[in-house]
Amino acid sequence: MPPARSIPELDPLEDTRESAALAQRDPATTQGNAIKYPVTPDGRYFAVRGRLWRMSDPALPEARRRSLTSDLMAARRAVAAAQRANDADALAAARAAVQAAKVALGERGPVWWNDGAQDYNRHMAKNTPYAEWHAGLETPDIPEMPEAPEQPRRRKK
Repeated sequence: MPPARSIPELDPLEDTRESAALAQRDPATTQGNAIKYPVTPDGRYFAVRGRLWRMSDPALPEARRRSLTSDLMAARRAVAAAQRANDADALAAARAAVQAAKVALGERGPVWWNDGAQDYNRHMAKNTPYAEWHAGLETPDIPEMPEAPEQPRRRKK
């Protein structure tokens, strides 16, 4: 197993674009909305069931991010519609639109940071420099499910 690399720390003087954007948003939130999953200390990923997923580029202007998110949701709906219609051409086009929106958001494609750090998108946290951070989480990275209302018990006949 290769030696673990340390998680790069964000230096506000090194990358003004990234630092300014991150300073405006708490790493525990994403684009002004509370995120339901733990976010890595550097704000690059969130963890779901032990897997790291890249966050959107925090330097995107809010209006652009909203527009791209809307495009992404429309493309996902188009994927579902194409699957229901069993339309291979429409499915390919819809999946390409999802990919384009994700790349534009910074969730796929080239990384949005510029310190040379490797991309760990879709990697298991335990196999990355984030392993210690993930192991130290107080709660699992699966949001708690709301409790189901108690159902009346049926009597046996």
